[in-house]
Amino acid sequence: MSTYQADQAAGTPGTIVMRLDTRGLSCPMPIVKTAQAMAGLASGQLLEVLAYHAKSLTDFPAWSRSTGHAIVDSSVDGDVYRFVFCRK
Repeated sequence: MSTYQADQAAGTPGTIVMRLDTRGLSCPMPIVKTAQAMAGLASGQLLEVLAYHAKSLTDFPAWSRSTGHAIVDSSVDGDVYRFVFCRK
């Protein structure tokens, strides 16, 4: 199940305003949930997404290119893949 979390400092540039945990969701739901979350953000706001599947390393960059929402940070910690997107 995915979870959303909004931050208090939503107006501060460069601050992650929403976190989305898609660990445990099967493809294509992490991308679907990410698209839904991005739709609720204003231009320039940041969304952090956590995923557990290695396919995220190709799926999220492809989604980023197709939508124009930039990946501004990414990392891997064990089996957790983290992406930070900036809404265009």
